[in-house]
Amino acid sequence: MAFAVIMPRQGQSVERCILTQWFKEPGEEVSKGDLLFAYETDKSAFEEEAPEEGILLARYFEEGDEVPVLTNVAVIGKMGEPTDSFAPGETTPVGEEGTEADAKPAMSADSGSGIDSTVVEAGTGADHTGGSMAISPRARKLAREKRVILGAVRGSGPGGRIIERDVLEEIRKGKRLTPLAQKKVEELGLSVPNQGKSPYGRITSRDLLESDAVPPAAGALPGLDQYRDQPLSKVRKIIASAMHRSLQNSAQLTHHLSANASRLLQLRKTVKQRMEEGYNVNITLNDMVCFAVIRALLKYPQANAHFLGEKIRTFGRVSLGLAVDTDRGLLVPAVPGADAYTLEELSVQLGKLAEDSRKGILSPDLLVPEAASFTVSNLGNYGVEMFTPVINLPQVAILGVNTIVYRPSILEDGSFGFQPFIGLSLTYDHRAIDGGPATLFLSEIKKQIEQLSADLLPQN
Repeated sequence: MAFAVIMPRQGQSVERCILTQWFKEPGEEVSKGDLLFAYETDKSAFEEEAPEEGILLARYFEEGDEVPVLTNVAVIGKMGEPTDSFAPGETTPVGEEGTEADAKPAMSADSGSGIDSTVVEAGTGADHTGGSMAISPRARKLAREKRVILGAVRGSGPGGRIIERDVLEEIRKGKRLTPLAQKKVEELGLSVPNQGKSPYGRITSRDLLESDAVPPAAGALPGLDQYRDQPLSKVRKIIASAMHRSLQNSAQLTHHLSANASRLLQLRKTVKQRMEEGYNVNITLNDMVCFAVIRALLKYPQANAHFLGEKIRTFGRVSLGLAVDTDRGLLVPAVPGADAYTLEELSVQLGKLAEDSRKGILSPDLLVPEAASFTVSNLGNYGVEMFTPVINLPQVAILGVNTIVYRPSILEDGSFGFQPFIGLSLTYDHRAIDGGPATLFLSEIKKQIEQLSADLLPQN
């Protein structure tokens, strides 16, 4: 009996996923556990395995399609079994939307037809200018093969959706990219003009470069007369929107303070010595600072909270967010129940969190701002001495950790010398916390850092 393979829901906050790669073709045999397709959310990537063995009878989406979660993406069963009932959406009668081929329900092993073009919004995809449009999968496939500029196509399907006959009309008009132009559009993000200078309107790489170049203005500085526009990635758009919303919708202030890092460095030295003796947990300076922050949050729960407009939600446990720089952009995953961990356990959790974030395999539920009650952002490795971190709303505060700098100081024996100090930058929402409590909380973090010792490490 045939059965559907659905797009999984990876976290409650995820509504749509992008299908990035198919590993099986229609008509191909699959065994239980075989990789069927790869997909990704805004911030994580996943692979879906076949739940049972059989023949891949139909695929309803192509690579690059944005698919609603819990939607049928494929059918597995026995050769010859019907698949029409599994197709997402409703089949459009032949002649209403376009050609008969455009109304076929799916790419199947027994019919040899193309991808379903009747799935509502299943064909939403990016054009060559970085925007998005409603387009049937069959039309998109043809446009890719023939290098048609989708940005210039006017859809004749329901709701203005682009269908196969629209692409065929553009091919007839000659609005096509040359192979080199296509490559430059994909790799360099160059813009595409509406009309090329070659015969029949073909657009070459020369046209792309000319469309992106800006003629020198009078008095223009050298180097500013040429530039390249690159569309924002989906992750960058999300980050930009979150940062703008945070600054626009809160009253943020930042206090700066330094903590003596002598004990911090001594503890790190002890960890390195133990690792040479076989200790297998590489506890970093950032792990130690995070441990100190958690202790301070337990004493000053006003900072361990969310501002929810008409109320402030204060948490009894600490769910610590950690800013992680990845190839996909800045991610802030959370460690739930971080206050229950020892320093060693916290180090293991933070390390795994950062590694999974860079691999793109972290659960999306751990990446939303609501998953953490407080966030730490460390730029110390970059040599930054002071910065202003931006709060992840609805959290009420965030700590920026700076580099260690040696400064003149009075030593314990009363003499004068240089000691290491680590900079701490606390940004807080003045709607939720006043300056006095915020300063006391920051001072407590300083105190906890200066009290760190080897007693926190497991005894040999």
